[in-house]
Amino acid sequence: MTGPLDGGHGPGPDEPSEQGPGAAPRIPGPRAAGDDLSPPPVLPGPVPSGLVPSGEPAAVGRMPHGVLKSLLGAWALAACSAEETTAVEEHLTECAPCADEALRLRDAVGLLHADRDLDLDPLLRSRVLENCLGRRPARIPVPAWATPYDAETARLDALLRDIGDSEWHTPLRLRWFDGQEAVSRKTTVAGVIGHLMSVDGLVASALGLQDPAGEDAPRSPSVRTDQYWRSAHFPPTRRIRAPWREQSHALVRTVSFAGRGVSELSVSYGDFALPLRDSLLDRAFECWVHADDIANAVSYPYDPPSATHLYHMIDLAARLLPAALAARRRAGLAGPARHLVTAGSPGRSLHLEVEGAGGGHWYIALDSPAALGDPARAVAQVALDSVEFCQLVAGHVSPVEAAAGQDGDREAIRDVLFAAASLSRL
Repeated sequence: MTGPLDGGHGPGPDEPSEQGPGAAPRIPGPRAAGDDLSPPPVLPGPVPSGLVPSGEPAAVGRMPHGVLKSLLGAWALAACSAEETTAVEEHLTECAPCADEALRLRDAVGLLHADRDLDLDPLLRSRVLENCLGRRPARIPVPAWATPYDAETARLDALLRDIGDSEWHTPLRLRWFDGQEAVSRKTTVAGVIGHLMSVDGLVASALGLQDPAGEDAPRSPSVRTDQYWRSAHFPPTRRIRAPWREQSHALVRTVSFAGRGVSELSVSYGDFALPLRDSLLDRAFECWVHADDIANAVSYPYDPPSATHLYHMIDLAARLLPAALAARRRAGLAGPARHLVTAGSPGRSLHLEVEGAGGGHWYIALDSPAALGDPARAVAQVALDSVEFCQLVAGHVSPVEAAAGQDGDREAIRDVLFAAASLSRL
């Protein structure tokens, strides 16, 4: 025998049926949805006054739970009639599960409003990180002496992310002081990043990492840069950003895991060397200077480093000044030493006062690169703004025009200002 489900037919009018008069059908019909009931069934009980149209007698009864629950979505969207709204809200005072569901729906609807700003609070990330690090400090924190480099490379990378493809080819000039006069070289934004990556390779090589210039590359920063500009794809494009940033990350990761002794590792620059802690500070300084060059070329706002980092950059320059002055004296570019330096007589000094953020007081030994500046033997004083002093050290400001205030031995002042400018290089 076939049935409705297998393509047969049911019993005809003259065929006997297997179902009795009161038997239920084998396949029940589809069930109606709760909100398709028209009109809804009325249960015994009072009807809320809000459901009774004005001027009509109140009927005794209220909507069942299933119907009211089906109206929660419309209620959250404020799409119910006045009578339905009253019924739903009265029900919510009696039914905790429906009340919870109604609150979730109402909160979800709040996110749909077009006038609501869905952007995250820009300070959210910093607050979350601060809270996390406050509860559990990082296992391998970046050494304090490496944080200026970490910060300045991150700031420059943020600038590079913001500029367009065409701006990578914006021309600019790298400026420095060659000992006697200001000089410059023309390049592009991408060329500057290639220069930074090439010189950072000296630090990478000292740490045993891959040097992008190759194992046999020269140690001189200017020669390395010239070699890169001649051999690299010309003109360099924004693709240089990825290897430069990966190299800076690798340097920070390596010194963070290396331990305390690594800070004194020597980094050779050809005709001079610096301990790693000073070398990374020097690289942070150059990163800021060239980031400022790029920002000026593409009309991008760019601030100086934080006061703490700026102070350490100025301190490094002040510590290098006696050796720079001695080198200029050997080249006949500075006045001779006037006092014999002995154990009990450290010789003359100059009081360098740097004002503004990151500023402080330094006493520069004038007669010996190995001596410490003695405040009691200061023969001159120079006062400069902190950013102006850094621009002088970068070779961006003329030594003749840099000093904001001078007092004392004019020759000593001139020699120190020119020595500061000679710290700059390509």
